[in-house]
This record gives sequence, C-alpha cells and structure tokens, in this order.
Amino acid sequence: MILAITKILTIHDCGEKFAGKHLKQAITYIIDGEKTQGERYVMGINCQPQEAFQQMKMTKLKYGKTDKRQGYHLIISFEEKKLEPGLAFEIVGKFVEEFLGNGYEAIYAVHDNTDYTHGHIIFNSVNYLNGRKFRYERGDWAKVIQPITNRLCKEYGLSTIDIDMEGVGKQKRYQDWNEFRDGKFIWRDMIRRDLDACILQVEGFDEFLLMMKEKGYEIKQGKYLAVKPQGMQRYCRCKSLGDAYTEEAIRQRIGMESLVSYASRPESAYVMEMPADEFLPRTKLSGIQKTYYARVCRIRRLAKLPYSKAWQYRDEIRKMQRVHEQYLFLVKNDIHSLVELSAVRANLEEKNKECQRERRELNREKKRFEPLFEIAGRMKELQAAENSFLTGDDFFLPEHKEYQKCAEGLKQEGYTLDEVEALKKRYRDRLAGNYERTQAAYQNLRLAKGMETEIAETARKVQREEKEQEVEQKNIEKQKQPER
Repeated sequence: MILAITKILTIHDCGEKFAGKHLKQAITYIIDGEKTQGERYVMGINCQPQEAFQQMKMTKLKYGKTDKRQGYHLIISFEEKKLEPGLAFEIVGKFVEEFLGNGYEAIYAVHDNTDYTHGHIIFNSVNYLNGRKFRYERGDWAKVIQPITNRLCKEYGLSTIDIDMEGVGKQKRYQDWNEFRDGKFIWRDMIRRDLDACILQVEGFDEFLLMMKEKGYEIKQGKYLAVKPQGMQRYCRCKSLGDAYTEEAIRQRIGMESLVSYASRPESAYVMEMPADEFLPRTKLSGIQKTYYARVCRIRRLAKLPYSKAWQYRDEIRKMQRVHEQYLFLVKNDIHSLVELSAVRANLEEKNKECQRERRELNREKKRFEPLFEIAGRMKELQAAENSFLTGDDFFLPEHKEYQKCAEGLKQEGYTLDEVEALKKRYRDRLAGNYERTQAAYQNLRLAKGMETEIAETARKVQREEKEQEVEQKNIEKQKQPER
C-alpha cells in the first residue's frame, strides 16, 4: 500500500538584520544535489530554482512585507519504501500547480536519499500578483491540502488516508502514522540530540531551560515538560522521546552527567554507532585503495565521541561516511589506480545512459496503453456500483451500463480487466527496477567522479609542492656558490 500525507510548517522571520535567513536555509536544504540526484528532481513555479530566494525577497520588498511570516514549508511524505522518485516528483508538481499556481513563488523538490521518498515545497508568504499574505487557517489541512494529495494519489492508483474528522478511530490512526513521519523522520532525533547536549553542559534545570531557549526552542512547563523547535507546529512532550527524557529523568541526569564524566564512559546509549572492523578487508592493499584505507583509519576516532555532541562535529561525521563509501567502492570494483578508476567511471556513465534509454523506451511503450489503463481505472471506480446492481439494486443501472460499455471497450482491444491490471503492474515493476538500477549507477558514478577530482587535485598539489621545493633548492644552491 502506498499512501501520502501532507504536512505544512511555517517559516518565521529571524530578526531585523536578516529576516529571511530561515527561508534561505530552507530553500538551500531542499535543493541539495545529494538529495535530489544532482538537482534532477528540483523545479520552480513562478520563479527560478537558483534565484528563488532573491525573487521572493524582491516580492516582499515591493509590497513592504519583509517581516513576520517569511514562507511555508510543505512536506509530502510517501509511506511506501523506495517509491520511484519520478512518480513522486510528478505528483508533487501537480500539487504545487493546483495549490500555489495562482500568484505564489514556489520551489519544490523530491528527496530519495532516505528509505522513504518525500517531497518538499517552499513558497513565499507574499503573493507576487497582489501582495496579499498567504493565510493558513485552522482546518485548511482537512478541507483543502490533504484532499488535493488524496485525489492525486487516487489518479495514480495510490492509496489515500481517511481524513474524516468525525471518526475518532480513523483520526487516531492518522495521528499515529503522522507521529511516525513527522516525529522520527523530521524531529525526534534532532530534539534528543539537543536535549542530550544541553544536559551535559549545564549545572541546573533552570540553566538547562535557558540553553534550550537559546537553541531556538519554545518551552512549555505544565503537567509534562514539552518543547517545540522552530518550524514544528506542535509541542513535543519530552517523555514521549523515552524514559531518559521525562522531566524527572532530565533533572537527575543534570546532576549525574557532565562532559568530563560522559567522555570517560566506556559504553553509552548515546555513543554514535560506527561500522565494525569487519568491513575492512584483510587482503593486501595497493595504489589508491591504500590511500583511502588510511583515511578511514584516521577518522575512526569519531567512534569514541558521544552522540550527544554530534552537533559539534557533524561535518566530520559526513566526511567519515563519505570516505567509508569511497573505500568500499574501490575494493568492490578492484580499483588500484587512477586509470582503473577512470575506466570504471566511463563504464558507469554508459550504464547510466543505458538505464535512461531503457526508461524512455518503457515510458513510450506504457503510453500506448494509457487509454486502456484509464478504462480500467474507471471500471474500478464503478465496481462497487456494479456489484450492487448484480445483487438486484436497479438504482445503479446507469453505472452498470457504463461498466458494461467499458468492459466491451477492453474486449474489442483484446483484453480483460484483469489482464489490463496485470499489464499496468508489469510496467510499474519494470520502471521500479529501472529506477533502482539508475539510482545505483548514479550513486556509484558520483563516487567515482568525486574521487577522480580529489586524486587529480592531490596530484596537482604534490606537483606544486615539488616545484616549489625544487625552486627553493636552486635558490639555496645559488646562495652557496662563491662570488667571482
């Protein structure tokens, strides 16, 4: 089952000096090439993606509305793992056209770098045609936003979520699932990290609350301690993050934990996980494999650092993960020299082109059957009415006639409804398989190109240093020569 849910977040201003800082950061985040296959899945409406922030800023200046709400961030999350990003991108694009096409500058992107494909939409709070600010009213999610997502999912044969607010059980199921997507995927790890960091650095609970506020959190103290980071619509009760995050547990941890005592622990629930030594091969290394192996060994010191301080060395963590990927790529492809690396890169480029050609061919083939798929889709919509008619309910006679007409249309083309559904599934599976191969080739190609660039830059640096040393040596020898 594939279903999608839409979440809307407010992007607030950041003060007089740079009110649009959060808006700019949000745009930069969603168009990141590593998340969007080199910005392949990035698009703008009423603005250019690379100039989106400047255009939104000019609109605000034009109408004198540069403060308060800067924009909105919509996230369309698909529950199915590894949903084909091209399909998600198409759905998100249609959503943007319908919801924001009339006067709002927006940029949207699809990220496929996680287990769950998801779309991001950032749009200006000010309408560039009339200068009016977008207003999100209570109930708009159920009345306007999610219904559009549901209808688009239905058009593409995906499942929809029930937004009947009168059904408490149904609403509870939505809340549970939304808690999973909005919580674990977006917020919870970040909140835990910041709570841990503050606990380790303060001496009292009041100081802890002050430091959390300095990090941008809103604090609510009632029956339960709750926090809300910037951009999150609702407060998150700390106790829901685990037994170690109730107010009582936090007070106890403040008295027991510190940066010094924490660093001295041999084991901790908060220590960052690191691949074990088993991933390092025991075979003899040569060439550039040896270089990248040395890099992996140098950065393994990060394994001893507490996860709660990850905010201090997040760049090193990214670097560690990247070097780990690069080294395994070299070993898997038995690459020992720059020449071998270039050959593998050329092969990957050809493989990537083959996948793209295959995809275009599949889409051309699939397009020929679109009329049949539309008829089959209509028959599925009429199925409930057809079943009622067959049990004797003449009220559904018009639907029965339409159903029979559709069935006859398929028969004339030499197909049954089941055969068309099977054909549709076959193309969907083939496209999904093509996507997985394309993604694997793209990721490996990215690694190969990155290493080629690094190695070439290192070689140039060595050459420059050798040349500088040679010149310096000549100068020394020249100075030693006796004057005539």
